[in-house]
Amino acid sequence: MISLEDRQALAQDIQTAHAAGARLKPACEVAGIDLRTLQRWQAKDGLVSGDHRPQAVRPTPRHALSEAERAQILAVANEPRFAAMPPARIVPMLADEGIYLASESTFSRVLKAHGQTTHRGLAKAPKARRPPTTHIATAPRQVWCWDMTYLPAEVTGRWFHLYLILDLYSRKIVGWAVHDSDQADHATHLVRRTALAEGIAALETKPVLHGDNGSTLKATTVLAMLHWLGVKPSYSRPRVSDDNAYAESLFRTAKYRPGFPAKGFADLDSACNWAATFVHWYNVDHRHSGIQYVSPAQRHAGADRNILAARHALYTEARERNPKRWSGKTRNWSSIDTVTLNPERDCVVRAYSTASNKQGLAA
Repeated sequence: MISLEDRQALAQDIQTAHAAGARLKPACEVAGIDLRTLQRWQAKDGLVSGDHRPQAVRPTPRHALSEAERAQILAVANEPRFAAMPPARIVPMLADEGIYLASESTFSRVLKAHGQTTHRGLAKAPKARRPPTTHIATAPRQVWCWDMTYLPAEVTGRWFHLYLILDLYSRKIVGWAVHDSDQADHATHLVRRTALAEGIAALETKPVLHGDNGSTLKATTVLAMLHWLGVKPSYSRPRVSDDNAYAESLFRTAKYRPGFPAKGFADLDSACNWAATFVHWYNVDHRHSGIQYVSPAQRHAGADRNILAARHALYTEARERNPKRWSGKTRNWSSIDTVTLNPERDCVVRAYSTASNKQGLAA
């Protein structure tokens, strides 16, 4: 249904094109309407008062429910045995008793008309969750993700605790620790040690540290340390499992490595040795698929652009040597400039990227 303002604008544009020499039918097709539609608007008051269909008086269908039938449906739906059930369950149960009053959709319409479809039963109605917090990283040391996972011991029921801090942009593990208990002091010391190693004090803009809602990561001592370091804390939404996807993916990579002991670790030292080996492999030897198959250490140091440029040159040279072996362009080895954590919408990322590019040009 086209609004009155859009009708008038379309008619004005078509008349302008027609006055300039265009035929009416092609002009209407370009505008997205039929010529008969324009003629109907002009013949009546369609360009003055708009569409009359919403105000049309429609007769009641002869097969519509009577007031007595509506009252019966409402009474049955409010019986104690049906009071907490949706129409999808009420109608089949009535059918088993040899009773048919109306369809599920008719039950729903009657209940909706009386305001009884919001939520039936004693359970609380679902609440709308707040949108996830979007963090965007265009360079190292802007956004960090951290979490804690359990490492099994050989003794059943005993666990070691692995803490990891991941740089969102480079995917480099910038901080890690393994302990035999989950305490806020361990997280506090890890954050402080990581901030010193990464030179956070010299940065004008401190990074954001995103984690889940675990009690350890939200402890008062941890928040005090983050405030002292100037690091801004960020947390996942309650009861949402995918707001810290990069950290969860990192833990999966760790536990599915061939060297991960299936029967657990013998002691804390063996768990620490395994963690050190894994971190070195992940940062230095691992070619990460999310950053164009360069290592996190290379991207963290800013060497990925030269590596990707060399790959592009190599592929271009190979294509020039044997052009018949290439059906199209060479592989895209361009650098990934923007990494987002929990993007709300693509427009948020595009707007941020546009603003960053404008600031760079202005500088």
